[in-house]
Amino acid sequence: MYCSKQRPIIFILAAVVSLSLLLPLAIPATTVVSADDGGRQDYPSEDAWLGCVWGSSPSDVFVLGYDAWGIGSTILHYDGFTWSPMSSGDPSKQLGRIWGSSPSDVFAVGYEVGGWGEGTILHYNGSIWSYMGGDIRNHLNDVWGSSSSDVFAVGGLTRGDNSESSSIILHYDGDSWSPMSSGASKELGGVWSSSSSDVFVVGYDPRFWGSIILHYDGSTWSPMSCDTPNWLSDIWGNSPSDVFAVGSNGTILHYDGISWSPMSSGTSSWLSCVWGSSSSDVFAAGGNGTILHYDGSAWSPMSSGTSYDLHGIWGSSSSDVFTVGDGRTILHYDGNWAPVVLPTNEKTDIWVVIGPIIAAIVIGLFLVYWFLRRRKPLVPPAPTTGPK
Repeated sequence: MYCSKQRPIIFILAAVVSLSLLLPLAIPATTVVSADDGGRQDYPSEDAWLGCVWGSSPSDVFVLGYDAWGIGSTILHYDGFTWSPMSSGDPSKQLGRIWGSSPSDVFAVGYEVGGWGEGTILHYNGSIWSYMGGDIRNHLNDVWGSSSSDVFAVGGLTRGDNSESSSIILHYDGDSWSPMSSGASKELGGVWSSSSSDVFVVGYDPRFWGSIILHYDGSTWSPMSCDTPNWLSDIWGNSPSDVFAVGSNGTILHYDGISWSPMSSGTSSWLSCVWGSSSSDVFAAGGNGTILHYDGSAWSPMSSGTSYDLHGIWGSSSSDVFTVGDGRTILHYDGNWAPVVLPTNEKTDIWVVIGPIIAAIVIGLFLVYWFLRRRKPLVPPAPTTGPK
């Protein structure tokens, strides 16, 4: 017969073990999930590629990219205090550029990851992102407009062996997107406009290491002479007669309203993006954390504090500038460049917290049981009989 005083210990031990086995099923990990079916609404992983940044004000800033090892399509929004993740509606899209006419009229372009030449256009109405456009058989690399009813998206496609290259220009009139004939056969990488009749596009042909600049006067696209063998990646202007284009090998070109001319950048790094607040306050960023500043007379290097490649740059003023890049890098400039620290996606798992406590209780009860059993066996010895 078992000792009745030790039965409660056995029952408690059995209950604790059962609880420890069932608790992980009863308490799931807590993860932030989007309200729609567009996928998870998380922060990008440490390896995420951030391709562009744009905002309508210091308290309305968007960052786009792609997280190949995590959530897929990445959209972050800054309200002036906090960075928050947004759902793109489709995690398979790699988003590369963004532009908007207002906080509730924002366009983003990119392409289908894993697809061949399947471009994508998203629109944000102030509440949700939604898909626009039809069957787009080219990557889209940039978007820009002069108003909500005058938006241009450009891109193209280059095969992996560089044997073929194509271009695409789409125009949005406020109702629908339609293709435009440009006569170009090179992939287009950047677009900027001062008005509906003054649009610039830059591109490149990886087959021949040649660049292209196109200009639209409101009716016709025409090539412009740029005289550079290097690729051109991005373009930005302060006025129709003050336009900057950047590209490979530290290339910077300037347009004065008459012709394009090279500028000395002092670097051989690939320059991926350019933006400015005035003719004497222009920033360019690119490979290996390169950031340059133009003060109206010369370009000079700036200390970024990172070696990651930078892909996008935008600001609301000369003292409020963001640049983004590889390794989910976001830098902010307010007179000095400093990194923006994003939260991680560590799950709040209650079991991780109380699991060790349960384990300690189980071990403690087992030790008590073992100690009591050594002192007083569960099955008392058989009574001894006297001598015969």
